Amino acid sequence: MTPPAPQLQWTENDEARSCRWHSESGAPAPKRVQIADDRMNTETAYKLACEGTALLWRGDFHNAKQLLQALARRIDKKPAKASKKAKIPENATEAFHLHRQAQSQRARVLAMILLPFEADYSLPLRRAPDVKLACTEAYGPPTTAFVASMRELLGIIGAHEWRKNGVEIAALGEKIHPHYGVFSPVRGEYIDLVAKAPLPSTVLAFDIGVGSGVLSAVLAKRGIKKIIATDQDQRALACARDNIGRLGLTNQIELQEADLFPAGLAPLIVCNPPWLPARPNSPIEYAVYDPDSRMLQGFLAGVAAHMEANGEAWLIMSDFAEHLGLRTAAELTGWIDAGGLTVIAKMDIKPRHPKSTDSTDPLHAARVKEVTSLWRLKLK
Repeated sequence: MTPPAPQLQWTENDEARSCRWHSESGAPAPKRVQIADDRMNTETAYKLACEGTALLWRGDFHNAKQLLQALARRIDKKPAKASKKAKIPENATEAFHLHRQAQSQRARVLAMILLPFEADYSLPLRRAPDVKLACTEAYGPPTTAFVASMRELLGIIGAHEWRKNGVEIAALGEKIHPHYGVFSPVRGEYIDLVAKAPLPSTVLAFDIGVGSGVLSAVLAKRGIKKIIATDQDQRALACARDNIGRLGLTNQIELQEADLFPAGLAPLIVCNPPWLPARPNSPIEYAVYDPDSRMLQGFLAGVAAHMEANGEAWLIMSDFAEHLGLRTAAELTGWIDAGGLTVIAKMDIKPRHPKSTDSTDPLHAARVKEVTSLWRLKLK
């Protein structure tokens, strides 16, 4: 039996009201709600949001957006003098956890501006944009009226633009169109490694954790006749199916819903698991965070049983977690050894994404050391 949808409850014009609550991050409905409009100023909104009072917006859409931006600036504003109570991280691991904590607190405050959605995804607000297509892409077909945070809607609108415009992939000479909730292949260095590594076979490959489908597409373009790509996330499978169709690779790439491996053996098995062994703050973050390295360990422990005798497994990993103190190099090589595997070669590349050169990033000291590698593994 499906549990009842969570409800947001509030009082408006002396009348108790309620509506379905939706949060992609799984956040519970705020317990305190106040009606707000264009008269709300930043300091009042900031005080209420920090206290856990949500603001259900009834004013102009663009004014709500400006208020959200003002709240973000208010949160991010650096104090003139460092507070004596401010925690100074002693090492990279503590810096990471403090950064994640600050991110979580920031997200919680910014999520306190709420928008009402009609049953057809329209917004009953002045100057509200038409978000029906963007919401349908993210949420599926409309059903009933609901309330969600403005911050979530802006993320959905941004994802819609990424999906519409696509991401240019140099190794393909084509674009990949990421969907909402699916990792966008903007970090091209790991794709370049897969495009250049010597192929052990062109007959068959498994792509474990297909995501947007970009690595399957690169393998297909390199001449591999058949790729079986797996994922357990429905959004990822839908995204990969869309991209594979756009690229005309449907006959080469078969998608399967699976937790890691499909049935059978392959001469090449490729996996690019999430790189950081930490707890995601929302379902969308599972593309980046792998709690307790579950997927990484599952891949290394199980890949030998799915690899042909002279085949290879390609593990594409950043060592960022090692520089953050979240995992050691010895742990990774230990899991490789325990899986009955041996390293025959390793290809390295330095990241090119903007954060790698941003000295103001709180994790900059670890980022400048980061290397992304393609580990070529064979059976012992």
